Amino acid sequence: MTPARMRKLAWHALVLAILVVMLYPLVWMLASSLKPSREIVTSVALIPQTWEWSNYAAALEPRVGVPVWRFFLNTTLISAGAVVGNVLTCSLAAYAFARLRFRLRTPMFAFMLVTIMLPYHVVLIPQYTIFQQLGMVDTFWPLVLPKFLATDAFFVFLMVQFVRQLPQDLDEAARIDGCGPFRIFTLVILPLLRPALITTAIFTFIWTWNDFFQQLIYLSSPDNYTLPLALRLFVDTQESVANFGPMFALSVLSMLPVLLFFAAFQRYLIDGMATSGLKG
Repeated sequence: MTPARMRKLAWHALVLAILVVMLYPLVWMLASSLKPSREIVTSVALIPQTWEWSNYAAALEPRVGVPVWRFFLNTTLISAGAVVGNVLTCSLAAYAFARLRFRLRTPMFAFMLVTIMLPYHVVLIPQYTIFQQLGMVDTFWPLVLPKFLATDAFFVFLMVQFVRQLPQDLDEAARIDGCGPFRIFTLVILPLLRPALITTAIFTFIWTWNDFFQQLIYLSSPDNYTLPLALRLFVDTQESVANFGPMFALSVLSMLPVLLFFAAFQRYLIDGMATSGLKG
C-alpha cells in the first residue's frame, strides 16, 4: 500500500471517528426514547433491553393539566413571531446602514457591532424590569417584541454585508425611474436579499425553538409554557422517579419541526452563506 493511500485511509478513519462522536448524543436520545426510565439511568447501551413504545403515548398526555399540543402551539407562535420580526426589521436596518447616508451612521453601525459581543446576561435585568413595568411578564411579548426592533445585530451585520455586494447602479436606475428609498428597498433590494433573508429565518427559527433561558425567565404560567419548559415538567414533578422515557420521546417529537424546517430551506441556507457576508 502506497503512503498516499495510507494517508487517505487514515483521513477517512479520522472523519468517521469524528462523525460517530458527533452523532452519538442524537442516537442515544433516540434510543433512550424507547427505553424504560430506570434503564436510561443504569445503562449506556444504545439498543434497549426492553422496547418501551408506550413512552411516545405517555409523552403526548397532558402535563399539569395542559395538553401537549398547547406547548407546540406556543413554541410555534413565538418562533414565527421572532422570524417575521427579525426578517423585517433587520433587513430594513441593513438597508439603511448599507445604502442611506445620514448623520452618525458610522458610529451607530460601530455601536451595533459592539452589541454582538455583549453577553445577554448584561441586559437581562434592565430588560426584565422594562417588561415588568409594561406588564408584559408571563406573556409572549418579551420574547417576540425585541425581534421587531432589530436587536439581533448579527443578522443586521449579515444583511449589511450582502447589500453592500449589490451594484449601486440598481439604486441609480430605480431613482431615475422615480423610486424613493422605500420603493428601492421593497422593489429592488428585498427580492435580491432572499438568500440572506432565508438564512436569517432559519437561524432565528432554530434558536428560538430551542431557547430555554429566556422562556424560563419570562414565562411562569403552564398555559404559556413552550416545549423546552414542558420538558422540564417531566423532571420537576413530585413523582419519586422522573419520567425520563416520555421526556426523551417528547424531545424527539420536538425536534421534528426543526428538522423539517431545516430540510426545506437548507439549499437557501447554503446559498446565503456562499453569497453573503458570512464569507467575510
